[in-house]
Amino acid sequence: MEVFSLKSKAVAFALCAGGIAFILALAATTNGRIDISGTAASLVAAIVCATMCWAYAEHAVANTAAAIDEAIARLARAANGDLEGEVPEQVSRFVPTLAAAMESLFRQMHGNLDTVQRLAMFDSVTDLPNRIHFRRCCERALAELPADAAAAIFFIDLDRFKAVNDTMGHATGDVLLGMVANRLRAVAARFADEPAAGTGPVLIGRLAGDEFTMFFPDIREPRRIDRIGRAILFALGESFDLGGQSIEIGASVGVAVRPRHGRSLSELMRAADAAMYQAKANGRGCVEHFTEQLATEIDARTRLEQDLRTAVARDQFTLAFQPQVSAIDGRLIGAEALLRWRHPDGLRLPGSFIQRAEETGLIVEIGDWVIHRVAETIARWTKLGVEQRLAVNISPRQLDHAGFFRRLRDALRAAGAPARLVELEITESLVMSCSDDVIDAIAQLRADGATVAIDDFGTGYSNLGRLQMLPVDRVKIDRSLIEQVAERTEARTIVQAVIGLVHGLGCEAVAEGIENAAQAEVMRVIGCDVLQGYAIGRPMEEATFLNWARDRQLMRAAS
Repeated sequence: MEVFSLKSKAVAFALCAGGIAFILALAATTNGRIDISGTAASLVAAIVCATMCWAYAEHAVANTAAAIDEAIARLARAANGDLEGEVPEQVSRFVPTLAAAMESLFRQMHGNLDTVQRLAMFDSVTDLPNRIHFRRCCERALAELPADAAAAIFFIDLDRFKAVNDTMGHATGDVLLGMVANRLRAVAARFADEPAAGTGPVLIGRLAGDEFTMFFPDIREPRRIDRIGRAILFALGESFDLGGQSIEIGASVGVAVRPRHGRSLSELMRAADAAMYQAKANGRGCVEHFTEQLATEIDARTRLEQDLRTAVARDQFTLAFQPQVSAIDGRLIGAEALLRWRHPDGLRLPGSFIQRAEETGLIVEIGDWVIHRVAETIARWTKLGVEQRLAVNISPRQLDHAGFFRRLRDALRAAGAPARLVELEITESLVMSCSDDVIDAIAQLRADGATVAIDDFGTGYSNLGRLQMLPVDRVKIDRSLIEQVAERTEARTIVQAVIGLVHGLGCEAVAEGIENAAQAEVMRVIGCDVLQGYAIGRPMEEATFLNWARDRQLMRAAS
């Protein structure tokens, strides 16, 4: 579509006006006869008319063009953030439609920016500052405090909020979060009005989920910190009315104080967060202050995490193998693969690092290393003619994901290792809570020939009905039940009953933690199927274990 400029329209207007003037003048002066003098006079009139029309149009074009220039300059300022200024008067006078459109656009943009800024800086559920906004406000407040001024930051984690979300739905959970925010505002208002209150405002924020934080600048009386903590617990310990239903949640609170626990916001938040987790570990529903002991524990956990990452990168892990023998004839029937860490400071057992590996998620990488090493070991032993069952422990993090068991199947197939020679050991408490997807994945491995054992049986709660439905082949009786089996009749009675229960489920009973020959003999007599422990054989490196197994086989053949 062809577009004409204002100037071209003005020229066209002047030419048309001149043409009409020429025709009218010519008609008025010729009396029906056209001659040179009449034509010249008509032409002069046409030129004068066209010139005057052009001058008028040019003036109008100039005013409009100037107004448009003003509009362009105003739009440029708006692009740089100026949405408050007025539309220039010249635009409103000469191009009113454009002026009205600009004013409407500025109002809409201003409203949209306000909405975006609020969404970016405030939590939509509680209307509290979100993590980013809270941090900015706190950093600004800390920067304005005198060097020796005290300030306190409180980390607040709701204790039973997840149960509300799970049972009553997320919409109800959001309502509860809004009520929690209102109670925290009431606590802040109460202490802000005290005579001993500092000059700065109390800041409240929602960090994420059910985690809140409060910052009290310029704490002039240290005793106020404990009072604030108790007030928070009391406010959140009172029941909440949700749709006519009384809900109690409570909270765990961690406290860090400036400058004792740090001067920067990052240091204070890290300290308060650690104190809050300590409050949860101490039974929840309490306030814990950050301490030097906590600082030492944090440093130790940080160093351990760094060392674990190095261990994964440098392949510092290895496996040790502890034999399992038949209680009836002493025949070697398998071994348990036990993880070891070849730390530069010495060999470390799993108890010293597995929990931290779980917390950091490194257990996933370590677990993948274990399954590949177990698959390679089984394949290697099979080629040597050593067909012994190899048991491997499954961690809680691995048990949460069916993908782990699928990766184990793939690793066994890739290594050419028979699945019938691998056994999965799962603790009693974990096997009671694993999902249906995990049960299905374990069942697929079992269909390939793998076996499943429940570890540490007798230390947790077992639902026998569920236990009957699980794909289990062996049950390992925990060493705590066996410890006094050779000395106490009561212990023997309990263990014998447990063995009868295990056999009733159609499983083999395995005794772990056999420390001496007397325990081994008692367990054999009362019907245990498999024995494992230092009295049978200590965990060994692979070469040592293979030699041990070969010597035991030769001894049995000779006898």
